[in-house]
Amino acid sequence: MKTEDSGDEWWWWAASSSQTAAGILFYRRGCGRSGAAMPFKAFAIASLFVSAGAAGSVGALHAAGIHTVDDMKEVGKGIRRWIKTQPKETK
Repeated sequence: MKTEDSGDEWWWWAASSSQTAAGILFYRRGCGRSGAAMPFKAFAIASLFVSAGAAGSVGALHAAGIHTVDDMKEVGKGIRRWIKTQPKETK
């Protein structure tokens, strides 16, 4: 795993926070007068919440020092050793 701190991973948290705030703001505004745009607005709000969760998850992985797939494989090996299971077979 990488040990150096590049200091530029903060933007994942900024993206997650701003998307969550926008989703809450749009949700509170309601559907408007006619309600004709309600399906589009519901999809947009749901997309904001899903992308906020994804950005938050990536930010958490970066904060934990997991930057590549190989780093994640090492974490998986460590977890399997910790719970004392057999190593995963590779094909």
